Amino acid sequence: MASASPQERLEPELALDTRYTVSRNTVSTNQVLTKISKDEIRSSLRASTLDGIFATLFSSVTGGVLISNFLVELKATPLQIGMLASMPMVANLLQPLGAYLSDCTTSRRRYSLWVYGFSRLLWLPLAIVILISSRHPNQLQPMIFATLVVMLITHLINAIGSASWLSWLATLVPRQLRGRYFGLRNSAFSLTGLIALPLLGVVVSRWTGGSIQGFGVMMIVAVVAGVISLGFQSRMVDVNPQANIGSQANIGSQENISFQGNINPQANGSGPAVSQPENAVICDRAQEETVELCPGMQEIEESQTSHPVASLPQTADPSLFYKLFHNSHYGLFLLYFGLWAFGINLSNPFFNLYLLNDLALDLSWVTLYNGIGAGANLLMLLQWGRLADRIGNRSILLLNGLLVAVTPLFWLGTGANSHSLWLWFPLLHLLGGGTGAAIDLCINNLQFAIVPVQHQTKYFATTAAIGGVAGAMGALAGGWLAQSSNAGNITELFALSSIFRLVALLPLAWLQEPQRQSLRNTLQRWSTPFRLKRALSDIARSPAPGPAATPLVHLSAHCKPDEAQPS
Repeated sequence: MASASPQERLEPELALDTRYTVSRNTVSTNQVLTKISKDEIRSSLRASTLDGIFATLFSSVTGGVLISNFLVELKATPLQIGMLASMPMVANLLQPLGAYLSDCTTSRRRYSLWVYGFSRLLWLPLAIVILISSRHPNQLQPMIFATLVVMLITHLINAIGSASWLSWLATLVPRQLRGRYFGLRNSAFSLTGLIALPLLGVVVSRWTGGSIQGFGVMMIVAVVAGVISLGFQSRMVDVNPQANIGSQANIGSQENISFQGNINPQANGSGPAVSQPENAVICDRAQEETVELCPGMQEIEESQTSHPVASLPQTADPSLFYKLFHNSHYGLFLLYFGLWAFGINLSNPFFNLYLLNDLALDLSWVTLYNGIGAGANLLMLLQWGRLADRIGNRSILLLNGLLVAVTPLFWLGTGANSHSLWLWFPLLHLLGGGTGAAIDLCINNLQFAIVPVQHQTKYFATTAAIGGVAGAMGALAGGWLAQSSNAGNITELFALSSIFRLVALLPLAWLQEPQRQSLRNTLQRWSTPFRLKRALSDIARSPAPGPAATPLVHLSAHCKPDEAQPS
């Protein structure tokens, strides 16, 4: 579930305030900037966090290890497990359609509630079918088919809402606080998973009517949690995407205007008037007030220096397709994201299958390991968020990407022995959870940074579609290879996955994150204190050279100021 932002709006009679940066004096002065109040931002972000917590409970049952174990209990093949994992990614092909449909509406909130409400309620009939069929062991294959069909339909519906949700949330989160807020938000989700997953695993595996029936009961609980999640979502401040679309049409010919708010093109009769609902509000990303992001987080005073959100060209916009792929950094990001999604999904869906099927571990063990991974994710998310705000997302993706790439190799040689059960599997899940937290957080933040504000929803949808196709191909290829390989050789997938993950990091070497230094500059800046200490140590050990100025020259030779590095 994601979220992002339409552009900001100028009201019919615009009075410029200090948050505008205007060059060549091209905007009429009879327009007004509207913005979200800090109380509305605070309440919306708090509601978004609570929404995500209950959505995590819902997805803990309808995705991940519990549904994988359910299919293993039904004697599903590795290829069917791969199909299950590929469905959310195949569904992402509909995200561009969802972006178009959502931009035709007048309310992000109403659109999301309809889409996600319908998709979550579809799980209720499946839960009833599972409870009824659990008493008839000869109906296992129909249950597999019914589960895959419901999974496909619900993910297709979710894909229609994802781009709009991402656009909505990015509008509400100030740019300067994205790393910290999303780190805190995702930490809350990890804590929820850390507590819920082991408990759900124990309940399902110990259910008196059998694990299949227990899973059906937990699915009903998940639907209830999903509905509660939507209740919190309904309390978030609404945004009208029509204001953003109209603004782009009316000021496309003006010269180099950098602005902080959404634009409602109604000035001087230059475009069609766009009515705003009472709850349509716009987030001023450079607020000079403090905003409490959610309970327990200290108020953070943002920078008073506004940054340009968009720069509008003098000529008419080129085609959307051209704009998507003419942006070289966005093209590199797509290449990285597609290769990474393929490499990750070549093996990730089959780690749980390896534990449950090949090693025949009890579900409670596997959910415990997944809970350990969620705990590591929780502990590291806030740290990664703060670090991303300081050094940028690309640097973290490169450094952590190397660790994530070699992690599947550590699974080679593991087995159902006490050494693996008590040491290796917990350590592997700790490593995966800690490094995965950085990857998930920084991929989203990097996308926010390099995607232009204009047609932002379309960019997000395109990214999801490319990543979805690549990830689905990886999951299906992994399922086919796992099914066709000899028994016990599923670990061959893990080695192959490492190769693709390493290759995926290559495009990041050329991608430059806006307003961030290169990785080389960052490492040099970090090493400056150590170089200074070494220089002082050398001076202390060396004999006095004579002239008093010589030690300073000697010191400067060790501590040259960093030169600008090419991107």
